[in-house]
Amino acid sequence: MENRVGVHDHHHVHAHGPGGHHGHDHAPPTDFSRAFAIGIALNLAFVVIEAGYGFAANSVALLADAGHNLSDVAGLCVAWAGAALAARPPSKRFTYGLRGSSILAALLNALLLMVALGAIVLEAVQRFGEPSTVLGPTVAVVAGIGILVNGVTAWLFASGRKGDINIRGAFLHMAADALVSAGVVVAGLVIWRTGLGWIDPVVSLVIAALIFWQTWGLLRESVEMSLGAVPRGIEFDQVDAALCGLPGVVRVHDLHIWPMSTTEPVLTAHLVMPAGQPGDAFLRDARALLHDRFGIGHATLQVETGVGDCSLEGARTV
Repeated sequence: MENRVGVHDHHHVHAHGPGGHHGHDHAPPTDFSRAFAIGIALNLAFVVIEAGYGFAANSVALLADAGHNLSDVAGLCVAWAGAALAARPPSKRFTYGLRGSSILAALLNALLLMVALGAIVLEAVQRFGEPSTVLGPTVAVVAGIGILVNGVTAWLFASGRKGDINIRGAFLHMAADALVSAGVVVAGLVIWRTGLGWIDPVVSLVIAALIFWQTWGLLRESVEMSLGAVPRGIEFDQVDAALCGLPGVVRVHDLHIWPMSTTEPVLTAHLVMPAGQPGDAFLRDARALLHDRFGIGHATLQVETGVGDCSLEGARTV
């Protein structure tokens, strides 16, 4: 004998079952549309300026940074599109809406950065074999503008970097770009003072290393999310133990946790409760537990009458 009890908590919250209850908790996500628009406009204008001066100054470091910034413009566009699609309401075809678009956007963003990385490394290696004169002061001035542009753009996304991998990706890209631009400034000044042109491709390789370092984590996490892995920051065993600790629950099985989007985890589980059907208090406690301790706002719990023990080895199947 079993009873399905759904417990949901996000923009709207409801729990239902025998004698069920409904509650609401409206908390719409922060809209970063303005930040995306400003960031894209600033970086696109700077890409044009930086690429032009890169050709004029014969600097692969400036061209590399311009290429990286262009990939960031594309990444911001993809992230913005993902955020916009994720905000669309559910339908009969897409019952969760298009929230998974934000995961695809983060994955595509990481792949775009990897492509830009390969182009930068290739150009830098070729430049080692064909050294050329670089206008150090021009490189330093243009890269200095890049520090300002990237710093302002990073600041626009700073408030949302902890709760959304999409926004965090945008923030990390811009913050790292500001540091990279600072490195290019130093390279330009050193070239100006010493005339050592090989410093330019060396800086390009350092930029490539920084891009790889910041992108690897984003790529790995976005791939995990696209495969339905338990979101980082949520420990499976802790959730299992917490559900098993609810009053009346003697066994938990078929526990699954996965990301609906870059910000919304989903949970389903079977709870064995031999003592009978849960009441409203149980539903409220389960909802509060999952939301407050683990940040899980969408949960579906299936309650079953039966026997078992959470302490028994192998009592739970996943």
